[in-house]
Amino acid sequence: MAEPKESNELKSYADGWIMERKGTDVPAFLKLTYIVVSVCCFAYLFIYMNGEVNHSTRGFLVRQFNTVSQCSPGFMYFVAALVAIFAIVTVKFAFSGVHED
Repeated sequence: MAEPKESNELKSYADGWIMERKGTDVPAFLKLTYIVVSVCCFAYLFIYMNGEVNHSTRGFLVRQFNTVSQCSPGFMYFVAALVAIFAIVTVKFAFSGVHED
């Protein structure tokens, strides 16, 4: 009996744990997930950039720690820029169509 044609059309990653059919596109739910996760990362980063300073019980301690440790907002904005670059590259890759090797 002839070998199935599917074996030639499948691409294997991670020693066969992940299989991909050549010529397929990224699923729509995964494209949406890339966008949602990126937005959530930005929201979390900007809400908690200097810690939980507005919390009713420990906000005072967080503000004191920030003054003593001299936290760097510049570094946090640099991290936000790295997250933005990663999000843009990932979304661009997902929406750019089928990728052939």
